[in-house]
Amino acid sequence: MALDTIGTALVRRHIGRRLTALRERSGLTQEQAAAALDKGRSTIVRMEDGADGVRFREIDVKAMLEVYGAATEERDILLALTAETRNGRKKGWWHDYTDTALPEWFTLYVILEDSATAIRQYESELVPGLLQTAEYAEHLARIPAGYVASDDIARRVQVRMERQSLLSKPNPPKLDVVLNEAVIRRQVGSPEMFARQLRQLSTAAQRRTISIRILPWSAGMHGGMAASSFIMMDFPAGPHGAPLEPSLAYVETLTGAMYLNKPDEFAAYELVWRDLRKRALSPADSIQLINSILEGLPR
Repeated sequence: MALDTIGTALVRRHIGRRLTALRERSGLTQEQAAAALDKGRSTIVRMEDGADGVRFREIDVKAMLEVYGAATEERDILLALTAETRNGRKKGWWHDYTDTALPEWFTLYVILEDSATAIRQYESELVPGLLQTAEYAEHLARIPAGYVASDDIARRVQVRMERQSLLSKPNPPKLDVVLNEAVIRRQVGSPEMFARQLRQLSTAAQRRTISIRILPWSAGMHGGMAASSFIMMDFPAGPHGAPLEPSLAYVETLTGAMYLNKPDEFAAYELVWRDLRKRALSPADSIQLINSILEGLPR
């Protein structure tokens, strides 16, 4: 499947949200922006809606970014994103996708995450990025030593922290997490740092839209052993009831990622997820286990 209606719809909506935020930050109404750009208001509306048929021509996008006073980093992101909507691909843009015109630190996963209504995640070794403290994220960015340039570490941590605002927006996605017990047992950083991370987990688990379950060592063999860590995402329905984007599984590697949305691929991860949920502790028992570990750590 080429980068067509389904592929570009999600990217277009994400572009529209970013353009809207930039315009509002600049203090301009849609009418004022249209006048400054010598465009009709309907054009601004359609671009901010990410409507089908909007070409996001480079000359128009550059003019908007200039009028809105966009920072260099924001310009780079939006110019790369809009270029994606103009460049067709020979296969699904999310499938086995390991290369992109986007800046290295800003992957297509962030767009998917921003658009999802539900995120299901299994982690065998690490606290999920959406639930990490800044110091935990920084510590991880330094492992293995030398893989991430020291100049890039602060930027990576900043991006990760900004992503967490997703959980505080008016209609946040439902986040359903299963963590191998090793995640809350194996100390990362100093005891004090690890305690702060576990407290953040315990606090997050109290939120209505977040569920955290621990897969105990006593569960024995489980489906996650074959699948390793993964994320599953579901997307909102359109006006006719069908999802705007197909659900997919995301599997990250050290040097790239796979975006798997073929029915048989996704079905395999559904099977693993059901097995993990069946074997995991309840949310209440999971919080109790996290808090019991915290009792042995510095306050």
